[in-house]
Amino acid sequence: MKIVDLFQRQQHHRWIMLGRDACKPDNIIDTNQYLICHHGQAILLDPGGIELFAPMLEALVKIMPLEDIHYLFASHQDPDIISSLGLWDQVLEDAKLYSPWLWEGFIRHFGMERTEFVPIADTGGELDLLGLKLQFIPAHYLHSSGNMNVYDPVAKILFSGDIGAALEPVDSPLFVEDFDSHISKMQYFHQRWMSSETAKMDWIKRVRQLDIEMLCPQHGRIFRGAYVQRFLDWFEALPVGIAITVK
Repeated sequence: MKIVDLFQRQQHHRWIMLGRDACKPDNIIDTNQYLICHHGQAILLDPGGIELFAPMLEALVKIMPLEDIHYLFASHQDPDIISSLGLWDQVLEDAKLYSPWLWEGFIRHFGMERTEFVPIADTGGELDLLGLKLQFIPAHYLHSSGNMNVYDPVAKILFSGDIGAALEPVDSPLFVEDFDSHISKMQYFHQRWMSSETAKMDWIKRVRQLDIEMLCPQHGRIFRGAYVQRFLDWFEALPVGIAITVK
């Protein structure tokens, strides 16, 4: 599993991507996990499926003590992002899981004996990580009916979940370098999995108000610099919810 520093300010604020696990089974989709560390406390975003727990644990202990991970975040209920919860529940002490309120009853099926579930309201919210105000940005119906992104105003990074995702081999580049050639890798995914034009436009309106230097999806490559706005323009013009038009 690769460990990639995306942002670092001195020694107290870091964004780390963990993913591209070459040892994963071929029939399991590749996922990106993200760790935000701030002044010795950390939150793990979409920690992955149960099959990724062992390599994720091995990678994390190389970065920081496990007792510094105080928070988990699940953008929605899918197993590829949170089915490892029951195992994290055993190794993290006094952790809190932030996730949309809608999915508590579903997510608890993955195992939560010690971890505290903290529901995020439909309107979003905020987590104060020792002075770092992480923002929970609503992204409902994109693709899940209860869905959240995470925005860091210091690093200027948006964790966008499945928005911006592309399903690619684990040896693919980390960043989008040629937007036009990347479209074919993400177009059908967005048209099929994103269900609502209204929800799409609401999300775009919210996100355009943020200062974003990096847009980090849960699958595939990361958008940075001018490619962030390029993606927003492309997604805004893309028809979604195409399954209902299939005859």
